[in-house]
Amino acid sequence: MKKILVLLILFLNSNIHANEIFLYTSSALKNNPKFLAEIKNFNSIKQNKNISKSEFLPSVTLSGTVNSTVSSNRTDKNGSNLADSNVDTETKKIEIEQKIFQGFQSYNTYKKSELEIEMASLELKKVRQNTILDAVKAYMDLSFKLKNKRFNLENNDLLERQVESDSSRLQKGEITLTDLAQAESSLAKAKANLILAETELQTARTNFELIIGTRPPENIQEARIDLKTPSNLNEVLDRSMKNNPDLLISSIDYEISKKNYKIELSRLSPSAKLNYSKSESVDFSSTVDNTDQETVKATVTWPIIKGGKNYSSIKKSKLKKQKTELLFDDTKNKVKTNTTNLWSIYQSSKSILRSTKAQLKAAEIASEGITLEYDSGDTRTTLDVIQSRSLLLEAKIANAKAERDLVISELELLAQMGDLSIDSIKNS
Repeated sequence: MKKILVLLILFLNSNIHANEIFLYTSSALKNNPKFLAEIKNFNSIKQNKNISKSEFLPSVTLSGTVNSTVSSNRTDKNGSNLADSNVDTETKKIEIEQKIFQGFQSYNTYKKSELEIEMASLELKKVRQNTILDAVKAYMDLSFKLKNKRFNLENNDLLERQVESDSSRLQKGEITLTDLAQAESSLAKAKANLILAETELQTARTNFELIIGTRPPENIQEARIDLKTPSNLNEVLDRSMKNNPDLLISSIDYEISKKNYKIELSRLSPSAKLNYSKSESVDFSSTVDNTDQETVKATVTWPIIKGGKNYSSIKKSKLKKQKTELLFDDTKNKVKTNTTNLWSIYQSSKSILRSTKAQLKAAEIASEGITLEYDSGDTRTTLDVIQSRSLLLEAKIANAKAERDLVISELELLAQMGDLSIDSIKNS
C-alpha cells in the first residue's frame, strides 16, 4: 500500500511539473511579439486569395459628373458680339467590365496566392516552434541556474563549517596551519563561485521574463519531459525530409517562382474583355437636352513589343526560378546535415547524462567516505576533504547541466523534424 501511495505522489508531481512547463510555454505563445506579428502576417496573406479571385469576377463602376460652363465675350466671324452663354451638364454612368481571357494570368495568380498562404502557414509554424523551443530553454535554464546556486550555497556553507572546525582543531594541535589556509582558500573560491552563480541566476530570470512574458517563479521543481523521439536516425531523417519547415518553405518558394514565370509569359498572350456601359446626360441650357446611351464593347489586345520590357521581365522571372531551385537543393542538403548533427548531439547528450549520473554517485560515496575518515582522525587531510567536496560539486553541476542539455537537444531534434508543438509539451 505504501509503495502504491509513493508511486501516485511521484506521478502527480511529474504531471504538475510538466503542466508547469506547459503553462509557461502557453504564456510565451500568448505574449511573444514576434509570434503575434507572424499571426497578423498570416491573416494578411490569406487575403491574397480573395484578391486573386476578384480577377475572375466582373467589375462594376458608378460615376457621375457635373459641369458648369460659362462663355463670355463671344463674337461671330464678322466681329459682332454674341450673347453670353451658360451651359450646365450632368452625367450619370454605370460601367460593367468582365475579363474573358488573359492568357491564364488570373489562373496562375490564383494558384500563386494559394501557395503564398501555404508558405505563410509554414512560416507561422516555424515561429511557433522557435517560440516553444525558446520558452522551454528559458525554463530549463532557470531550473539549472537555481540548482547551480543551491549547490554552490551548500558548498559554501560546508566550507564555512570546515574553516570553523579546522580553526578549533588547529588550536588543539590536530592539524597544521597549512590545512587551515587550504580551507580558507577554498572558502574564498566558493564565495566567488556563489557570487557568479547568483549573477547567472539573475540573467536567467531576466531572460525567462523576456521570452515568456511573465515574472519567473522563485523555485522550480525538477521537471522531466518525455517527448517520445524516434529511436533511429533513418526515421528521423525521413520525418525531417517530409516535415522540416525550412525545407517545405523552400519547396513552396520554388513553386511560387514557377507561377511567377508563367504569369510573365501570359503577359505576351492576347487578352479579351467585354465592357457594357449605360449613361444619362442632361444639359441645362436655354434648350434642355437629355441623352441616354448604352454601349457594349468587346476588346481584344495582344502586346507585341513594349520596348523590350516584357521579354526582360520573362528572363528575370526565369532566372529567379532557377535561383530558387538551386536554393531548394541546397536546403535539402542542409536539412539532412543538420538533422544528422542534431541526432548525434541528442545521442551524445544521453550518454553524457548517464556518465554524469555515475560520476555523481561515485563522488557522493567518495566525499562521504573521506569526510568520515577525516572526522575520525584517520590519515585523511583537509586537502583530501576539500578536493572530494570540490569533485562532488562539479559532479552535481555537470549532472544538472546534462539533464538540461538532454531536454534541449531533444526539443531541437523535434523542431528539426517539424514535430514540436505545444501538445508535445502538454502530453509529455
